Amino acid sequence: MRNTFSLLIVATVAGLLTSGCAGPERKLGRGLSNFGEITRWGEMRREMEQTALFDSPDQAYTTGAVRGFNRSMARIGVGLYEIVTSPFPSYDPVFTNYLEPEPVYPDNFKPGLIAVPGFGTDTSLGFSGGEVAPMFPNSRFRIFD
Repeated sequence: MRNTFSLLIVATVAGLLTSGCAGPERKLGRGLSNFGEITRWGEMRREMEQTALFDSPDQAYTTGAVRGFNRSMARIGVGLYEIVTSPFPSYDPVFTNYLEPEPVYPDNFKPGLIAVPGFGTDTSLGFSGGEVAPMFPNSRFRIFD
């Protein structure tokens, strides 16, 4: 009985370690990215922009802000759900009838890579391209634009 139980544990651990992990990796990454909405507020900025363009500029700071806050809270909740359930199937995005699977940004500002040597291809010259502060809204300063 003890040998059978030990063999079962060894087989289970070996199965877990040798199986592919692309699904849980993707789901966890998507969950962390969606949960990062708590600091990014991309949904709120996008909804305010879209409300100003398609409804009225007067409604951007009221209706657009409320709609954006609701969508941001939904994205944070979906991100938390995907983080908690990342080890378990299904690995497909959830709640896609209301939210896009990946985070959104306003159409007038999409951040790029940060200007650090890790992302630079010409670091031997002492400088590289990229954004200086993409995490701050309206900081559109780029080195090589």
